[in-house]
Amino acid sequence: MKEQGRTQKWLSGKLQLSTSTVSLYCNNLQQPRLEVLQEIAQLLDVDIRELLVPTKKQQNTI
Repeated sequence: MKEQGRTQKWLSGKLQLSTSTVSLYCNNLQQPRLEVLQEIAQLLDVDIRELLVPTKKQQNTI
């Protein structure tokens, strides 16, 4: 969002969610439902995978 000049307030308005809920999503304190995650990706015109934070480090395979 920062790269696009978007704010949490803008996103909350587009999603019709409270700014506090969007803040929880943005700070990785709460996870949105898959449908909401898809809508966020569409609004920001990014691949949904860019919004995900890996939970495990990937192992390098040779």
